[in-house]
Amino acid sequence: MLLSATEQAEVLVMGSRGLGVLGGFLAGSVSTPVIARAERPVVVVRPGGRVEDGAGGSPASSRYLDVVLGLDLSRPCDELISYAFEAATARAAGLRVIHGWTAPAVFDHDPAAADPGHRVARGLREASVLTDVLRPWRGAFPQVEVTEQCVVGRAAHHLVDASSNASLLVVGRRMRRAPFVTHVGPVTHAVLHHAAAPVAVVPHL
Repeated sequence: MLLSATEQAEVLVMGSRGLGVLGGFLAGSVSTPVIARAERPVVVVRPGGRVEDGAGGSPASSRYLDVVLGLDLSRPCDELISYAFEAATARAAGLRVIHGWTAPAVFDHDPAAADPGHRVARGLREASVLTDVLRPWRGAFPQVEVTEQCVVGRAAHHLVDASSNASLLVVGRRMRRAPFVTHVGPVTHAVLHHAAAPVAVVPHL
């Protein structure tokens, strides 16, 4: 019924009974196939989770925390980026875009490749690509203040850390047409279990 409902919806919002983390959430017979098979964005919100930063001011003056987007530069899909920019616009919030990259295994075996200069050069290239990908979106959403972060290591770890100071964490999920698929990808799986903020899972091809 939930999957059928998403056919005429913009977004599906689901809750979790997990305390502190989403322990056991993905093991459910309902939640797993819904997240894995929905063709619309699914937002997961835990009870008691902080949605905005309203401390120290009136409702009119309170400001949402940043929206955080996890972006894989090998597949920077428009649907995912658009959702994040629109979410930041709706909140009048900033957008922090995080891309994680890992040094090739050859760095561990090739003394020349292990030169710190190679890592610096690779990091600069990754940052340049991220800037190029986001440039047209900055032009389309000039009101959104964008912060770009290229980080070394597993993206999930950095996204979970960033979620503690975010109003929404946005990640992608590659759509698969198999009728009984329940795989959501390792990064999405990790943030659903450990993120402190609501998580939006955006399907894409």
